[in-house]
Amino acid sequence: MSVGTMSREDRVMLARAALARAEQRTGARSVLPLGGLAASGERASAADAASREERPATPVVALVPDLPAIPVEQPTTGIITSERPPMAVPPPLAPILPEGLRRGGTTVVTGSTSLVLAMLAHACAGGAWAAVVGQPTIGLLAASQAGVSLDRLAVIPHPGLEAPTVVSALLDGVDVVVVGPGAALTDAERRKLSARARDRGSVLLSTTDWPGAGVVLTVESGRWTGVDAGEGRLRTHELRLVRTGRGSAAVPRALDLTLPIGSTVAPQVEAPAPGLRLVG
Repeated sequence: MSVGTMSREDRVMLARAALARAEQRTGARSVLPLGGLAASGERASAADAASREERPATPVVALVPDLPAIPVEQPTTGIITSERPPMAVPPPLAPILPEGLRRGGTTVVTGSTSLVLAMLAHACAGGAWAAVVGQPTIGLLAASQAGVSLDRLAVIPHPGLEAPTVVSALLDGVDVVVVGPGAALTDAERRKLSARARDRGSVLLSTTDWPGAGVVLTVESGRWTGVDAGEGRLRTHELRLVRTGRGSAAVPRALDLTLPIGSTVAPQVEAPAPGLRLVG
């Protein structure tokens, strides 16, 4: 019997046989929908409706395969953040920052420019690149004396109205970005920049209040030594540092810290060339 001359009953029997074979091969199960009606959206003609009234309703067989359960994906950090370890901090800060500076995190450091420079110096010594935006009080001489590698430091003291764009661009390619009070940012822009640092795996350091910062380091008191009653120069900075924040930093901790300033490397005097002597 050709397909073109098959009756409706023959086509239904052929379809049932094909469905039964498919069920045996795939392990699917048959489901009989309530009422035995065809799929919604189909419109039957008046003749088909009359013929259905004369014959008993034929149940529609649907195949529902036994699909394996798919686990729900858990949110993860960005690839850049998860694959790179946290940035180390100077050893004196280890008791208060045992995990270092988390890449993708936002840290606030207020009350001590020397502390910021010490953290930048340690980061640059480990091969990191750094940038300072909107902090005109940080000069290149002070940074160099604190041990910061100037060939790995970019300084933008006055970003102006383009501060959000400047900071965002630096977070894309610089390991540590320091944002000072000279960078005019709204709270919404600060939240966007924190999200960008988290996505790029950069460390965002702010010297002013920053909503949503993970770690806040506040210098409550400090004392300089080395002046010698008005003669000489400043050599050490003793300060009390308090850590607060969110997550693991939610429990406040305090630390008494002494920061060295100035270069400890003695200047090298060039020796006179051999064979020359002073005359006259």
